Amino acid sequence: SEFYFQKGFAMLCGFTISEYIRKRRLSLAGNEIAGSDIKIIDIAIKNNFESAESFSRAFKLIYKVSPQKYRENRIQTLTSNKENLNSDLLEHLVHHVTVHPQIVILPEIKVVGIRRQTQLRTKEIKKLWEEFYSLEEKAPYSYQEHRKFGIYESSLSDVHFIVGEETIFNEVVGIEVDSFENMVSYFIKKVIPGGRYVVFTHHGCFKTLPQTINYIWGTWLLSTKEEIDSRETFEVLDERFLGYDHPDSELDLYIPLR
Repeated sequence: SEFYFQKGFAMLCGFTISEYIRKRRLSLAGNEIAGSDIKIIDIAIKNNFESAESFSRAFKLIYKVSPQKYRENRIQTLTSNKENLNSDLLEHLVHHVTVHPQIVILPEIKVVGIRRQTQLRTKEIKKLWEEFYSLEEKAPYSYQEHRKFGIYESSLSDVHFIVGEETIFNEVVGIEVDSFENMVSYFIKKVIPGGRYVVFTHHGCFKTLPQTINYIWGTWLLSTKEEIDSRETFEVLDERFLGYDHPDSELDLYIPLR
């Protein structure tokens, strides 16, 4: 029935069908604003907004800037990369990601590791971690019992760019330490600030991680009342991480909140 369909949709996805449709229209509008010179009022009407004012208010709630400012800067954010809820994405939500994440408060965390420019491709990320592991083995002391971190570094405070396989960004991969004393020279220091974070658990092999990331930024972010902070997003690998290609492997993604 329609009632049970709507209830099941909300339980699975974490938002109602009407919320999805409304936010989907905003994401499509964001793409058109950034990628064309069509009048903003025409884009608003095309996406079922009654006026420029109502469209601008709704747009600023999601993108944090006005439609005009968004166009002037040609900002393309993750929220405008919102995926269609097709059968593949629904299957991913059921089997590979927590759609009802936890909110936690973390203390400051110290990490030592390496910083490299990389892309969100499975082979590139694997190569980065393999480089870190090879250096870790040469260290005069062992970090084996500690959690490992992959930290996505951002140069902007309020804008999260689209994460696709071709996106180039800086990532720090490393391991948690109690202090920076006696750190080997080929590692860099990184401090993760304490504060509120929302935690998503990714289940399965590494190749589906981009889908989880796109769900978080392209779907969950559009439906939550939480506000994203300017601190950096990071992933945590602990004893649940069984390898890049293992179907039962798990890792946690931490998104900063205000």
